[in-house]
Amino acid sequence: MQRGSLGLRLLVLAAVWVTLALAIAGWLLTDIFRSHAEAELARHAELHLDELTVALHPDTDGRVAVSRDLSDPRFQRPLSGLYWQVTDDQGVALRSRSLWDQQLRPNGGVPDDGGLHRRTATGPDGEALLVWSRLVRLPDKESPVEVSVAATTADLTAATRRFAEVLSLSLAILALGLLGAAVAQVRLGLVPLDRLRLALADLRAGSTSRLVGAFPSEVQPLADDLNQLLSDNAEMVERARTQAGNLAHALKTPLTIIANSAANLSDPSESALIQAEAERMRRQIDRHLTRARAAAMAKGAGLRTPVLATLRPLARTIARLHPDRDIEVTLIGDDALTFRGEAQDLAEMAGNLLDNAAKWCRGRVTLSVTADGAEHLRLRIEDDGPGIPATERGSVLTRGIRLDEAIPGSGLGLAIVDDLSRLYGGDLALDQADLGGLRADLILPRA
Repeated sequence: MQRGSLGLRLLVLAAVWVTLALAIAGWLLTDIFRSHAEAELARHAELHLDELTVALHPDTDGRVAVSRDLSDPRFQRPLSGLYWQVTDDQGVALRSRSLWDQQLRPNGGVPDDGGLHRRTATGPDGEALLVWSRLVRLPDKESPVEVSVAATTADLTAATRRFAEVLSLSLAILALGLLGAAVAQVRLGLVPLDRLRLALADLRAGSTSRLVGAFPSEVQPLADDLNQLLSDNAEMVERARTQAGNLAHALKTPLTIIANSAANLSDPSESALIQAEAERMRRQIDRHLTRARAAAMAKGAGLRTPVLATLRPLARTIARLHPDRDIEVTLIGDDALTFRGEAQDLAEMAGNLLDNAAKWCRGRVTLSVTADGAEHLRLRIEDDGPGIPATERGSVLTRGIRLDEAIPGSGLGLAIVDDLSRLYGGDLALDQADLGGLRADLILPRA
């Protein structure tokens, strides 16, 4: 996934949340395990205290004695980690063999309430101990006796560590599984956006004029809004084209009247001047209206025009415009090739090039349509006329430039083709044709 993508953001958030949640869960579970293990240790300590309390009795000199050994053999093994001790008003009266020559010194005192109290101490081997104590009153003894059982925390710590290790491994595997599920969820969740992107690509390629397909309820409003926007844009373009046509008719009629009136003037020079300016105004109106219409359609979506189907009737028309000359117009190409643009603009560009070739050719004009890569078309128009010198090919693309005033025309045809092709992101190039005349290569976007 690319940096800054929506999927990457979702995965990063999922990874952070999974890591944080599992880390907190691991810490809580470890703490719960330690508390449970410590509670289990306290339960065993209480059983040992009860057993020790039952075995206590006063001796003949007023102190405390034990009638029997405790059942757990660890009390008999020195430094085993499990200890007991009995303290009366004169000090330590009894202690387990496991303490050897040491004694327990728990921190803090024990309240005389008969309850079990937890304290800490340092063992005979320097280890940390948990101590559980209670005060017990024996018969024939006025002061209570403090009975204590202590256990090392090493086993508790080791068990907790082992549990944490197993839990960490388990949570790591769970995290990988959850992250894998998050990846699958993000990919599946973003599939409708991929479908929307593909639908937009089809729209841009000209294979459709609307977004086609059913989308989830979260995405469908966006698709509906885009389709509505496309409809509004198409309506606006059509309205602009209609207004452009109306403007052309509105201006051409007064210009025709001016030209006709100028023809009746008594001064021939003034009449010719007015007629020439009127004709120049008409040509400029045609040029700018064509540019305005093409600019509105060039970036439109859903445009798809079959090239050869559009050019065949145009080629027949060009041949009929010169009935006094035997002109052969040949079309070559694949019927499946389509132009991503308006059919009228394609006819405008190809028509100008064919008309120019027909005016200058000796009898042959060829038009070939080929694919120029995956995204462009190449229209090549060649004739067998005199051609254009290399030094003058750039100037003929300038509006109003005519190399031969004897040939009818306005000098705007090639300039209009160059303008329209650039509006569509294409290009027009002139060169020497294999037939001997001019070769015009028109590059246009392919649908």
